[in-house]
Amino acid sequence: MEETMDQSNPTQKPEPDLASTQRDPEEESVHRALEGYYHAGKAPWDTGVTPPELVALVAGHGGLPPGRALELGCGTGTNAIYLARHGWEVAAVDLIDRAVDQAREKAAEAGVAVRLLHGDATRLDELDVPGPFDLFFDLSCYCGVPLHRRDAYAAGLAHRAAPGARLLMFGYGPEPLGSSTTEITSWAAGVTADELRARFPGWELLDVTPGTNSVPTFWFTLRRDA
Repeated sequence: MEETMDQSNPTQKPEPDLASTQRDPEEESVHRALEGYYHAGKAPWDTGVTPPELVALVAGHGGLPPGRALELGCGTGTNAIYLARHGWEVAAVDLIDRAVDQAREKAAEAGVAVRLLHGDATRLDELDVPGPFDLFFDLSCYCGVPLHRRDAYAAGLAHRAAPGARLLMFGYGPEPLGSSTTEITSWAAGVTADELRARFPGWELLDVTPGTNSVPTFWFTLRRDA
């Protein structure tokens, strides 16, 4: 099991300075919006409760045996900590430094080893997460990624996926642009099963289950070809 990242270890790859990274306007809008949610303490996807869909995949009947997991958009670490408690070797990435700092505090308090990294889920090559991973978990990360960065997200996972790896993803479906939750173009686009089939060649879409939210949401389960 890997240790929580030690910032004083000079042999570890330094995290990118995302504040100084050049972003296009859409990426900058996403970053500002996410920072705003965490600054206000009202990130709707960061409930502090592990969703039953992940619990079923990990601990349910016929659940996956513990292996290596990567969480994309880990927020304050609730689900990464859950996986670590169930025997998984976990790395987790989030774009917002405030969220990662809170996740590190929570992991320390929980007494579990989680490798928490401040970084961009569409630029995994800039982070020290070589894989291979048996499980990828994404709770509302991909559906918030600007459309022009989604192929890079998919390629990053494919490059790090063990044969037969699973991707469990929760995402918002398309909504009209301009509502309180879709002020950003990519957020209005959401995510659909057809998009995932197109962007994830070499993966099989095993299941699409509608969420229980008041707006269109879905749980997607994909499996990397063996």
